[in-house]
Amino acid sequence: MLLVQDNKLKKLIIIGDRILIRPSKPNERTSSGLYLPPGIHEKEKVQQGYIIKTGPGYAIPLPVENEPWQSEEEQVKYIPLQAKEGDLAIFLLSGATEVMYEGEKYFIVPQSAILMLERDEEL
Repeated sequence: MLLVQDNKLKKLIIIGDRILIRPSKPNERTSSGLYLPPGIHEKEKVQQGYIIKTGPGYAIPLPVENEPWQSEEEQVKYIPLQAKEGDLAIFLLSGATEVMYEGEKYFIVPQSAILMLERDEEL
């Protein structure tokens, strides 16, 4: 698994429902045998990669009931994402944004662009 092990990636903060994915090689097969053949990448615009970091999730709006005794600080709550660090994600390239960071290619993908996740339950 390709988890966040580099200190350079720890300083990245992913926003909202977005996910940082390190793409895998087109013919790379997972331990369970899942892989996307090369033709799928060109035809369907589908990519696979390992999730490196996730955002906090979908923000939940808070009620606007301001009581005089409440503090002025707004506490934001989130619905967590289904995707977790270390999962293999198969996602649509049309929803992804390609970025280069420290010489490596990554994709920033909203959770809605992810088609399927493979998770090792042993993690």
